[in-house]
Amino acid sequence: MTTKISFQGVGRTFPVRDGRERLTALASIDLDVADGELLTVVGPSGCGKSTLLDLLAGLLTPTSGRVLLDGEEVTGPGSDRGVVFQQYALLPWRTAQGNVEFGLEATGVPRKERAELAREYLDLVGLAAFADRYPHELSGGMKQRVAIARSLAHDPEVLLMDEPFAALDAQTRESLQDELRRIWRRTGKTVVFITHGIDEAVYLGQRVAVLTSRPGRVKSVVDIDLDRESTGDVRSTPEFAHYRHKVWTLLHDEVVRARTFKEGSPA
Repeated sequence: MTTKISFQGVGRTFPVRDGRERLTALASIDLDVADGELLTVVGPSGCGKSTLLDLLAGLLTPTSGRVLLDGEEVTGPGSDRGVVFQQYALLPWRTAQGNVEFGLEATGVPRKERAELAREYLDLVGLAAFADRYPHELSGGMKQRVAIARSLAHDPEVLLMDEPFAALDAQTRESLQDELRRIWRRTGKTVVFITHGIDEAVYLGQRVAVLTSRPGRVKSVVDIDLDRESTGDVRSTPEFAHYRHKVWTLLHDEVVRARTFKEGSPA
């Protein structure tokens, strides 16, 4: 398959203590993502998962190495990447449709076309009947659907998702996981999805990249081979349990190592 995204020896440090020291968030990240792939990324708290996504979004630049998109180095944000964060960041004075249209206004899309695109993507996320509702009239899951529709309306090649379902209740989270997979299959987008949840990572991902404790490195990439479409509840199958245990084992060692390091650090 064609490589869409490539992290090549990527590292990122941040200044701490008035710039006299530097904290290494990521070190020597080598990772390729195929065109049209849904890759999930898990790792201990503080391992640099969000930093990885920010580098791909162009919100940060690497301290070392390169991030490539279609063979070109990422040097800043671009319309070829859509980002969905944990916080919905919807404009409270705009309707669901108005929020989806907002980004299109900034890029000069004509009003009629904006409205048509907004309706199309609200329909894609199952919110066509709620286009005229304001954020305070929507549930958390609905707000996140609007945020996804807003990101997709630009027709980005890559969708970057930073723990977008973390604040939702379990039932809503599972519903949106199904919705995301449906959208992914329908659009063929390349998706990089950051999560703390092992079950979520295994359920969503074609592959799961497991990061080490800080500084974050790619410890392992686990291929997930599950028949999610014809199985009633794939999360209850022995195959799902197998992959979950595999990722859990890889992650558990890193969580213990991170905790030991923290407890052993000077106050």
